Amino acid sequence: MARTKLKARSRRTAVRKGATRSRTRSKAGVKATAKARPRHKFLVKRFRPEDFKGDGLRNYAHYRDLGIKDATRGMVVAHAIRFVAPCDPKVVSKEHYHDTEFQMIYVLKGSFTSQFEGQGVHTMRAGDCWLQPPGIKHKALDYSDDCELLEIVMPADFKTVELEK
Repeated sequence: MARTKLKARSRRTAVRKGATRSRTRSKAGVKATAKARPRHKFLVKRFRPEDFKGDGLRNYAHYRDLGIKDATRGMVVAHAIRFVAPCDPKVVSKEHYHDTEFQMIYVLKGSFTSQFEGQGVHTMRAGDCWLQPPGIKHKALDYSDDCELLEIVMPADFKTVELEK
């Protein structure tokens, strides 16, 4: 009787050890198959007002590249956006979407009002942020004369699709 109990216990232990080993192997296999990303470079970008350029996506905004695109080898782009006053809704209110994986915007100064497909109109103020899901249709409606945003997007090179002219 004792021998039977001993055999049963050793079988249960062997089954548990085998399960542990297979789980360990499968986790290692997942890590090995995950896409290896290149290491990011260290970067410090000092503020210089002359770094704001009017050659970005929108002609009513000046963009300051924060150097993240090169430091992440094209994985992420980050820029500060300073809007040109005054806001002209006839110019800024054009529905569009961005072909991105990730897009987060943080209001540094002022306010920004935008309309999002299925989400309505939102006015964001200094300290507010929002996450735009990939492909969400949206349009700017208004911004304050002192509006500045921080925008972080993946991938660094993304396409904007204009839905209105």
